Amino acid sequence: MQHRTPHQQATERGSVGVDADARIGAALAAVVAGARRRALRDGDRQIDTAHLLHTLLESDPEVRELFGGGPQIARLLGYLVQRSIGYGLRWQGSVEDSGAVPTVTGDGWSPVAAAVMTAAYERATRRGDLLAEGVDLLAALITEPESRAVEVLGRAGVDVRELLARLDGAAGRGVEA
Repeated sequence: MQHRTPHQQATERGSVGVDADARIGAALAAVVAGARRRALRDGDRQIDTAHLLHTLLESDPEVRELFGGGPQIARLLGYLVQRSIGYGLRWQGSVEDSGAVPTVTGDGWSPVAAAVMTAAYERATRRGDLLAEGVDLLAALITEPESRAVEVLGRAGVDVRELLARLDGAAGRGVEA
């Protein structure tokens, strides 16, 4: 029996995930692919914001730089790794839902992750870009207060408001953030 990945489910249903795939840059496409693999490996039904954050931190140097590097990144990755062995166990079998969107999307994405991907694309278009990149995804992740990504950031001691200010400051200096 062949296992179905979240991406296969999204492709078959023509869903939010596929639309998001068409609106992201190459680096962010690699993040999404990594998040899909992580969700499958973790035995999760859907890609959630913690999967996205984990893969984004591992693969995007511009995003890691916004966290100030070293110790904070190590602490964050430590919490994210614990997902499958620690506090993240309570997430298994449940759908990440902020309550503001439908609980089930049926497309391989949690409702919150789907909304975050849309928000990342919208942020890029406001900046004048056609494709979202890692900093757009990070900004969208941290502005979704009910997301698992924000929960992980809080547990790791990251001040989300300060991080958002750094993102906004980078964008104000002409740096693509």
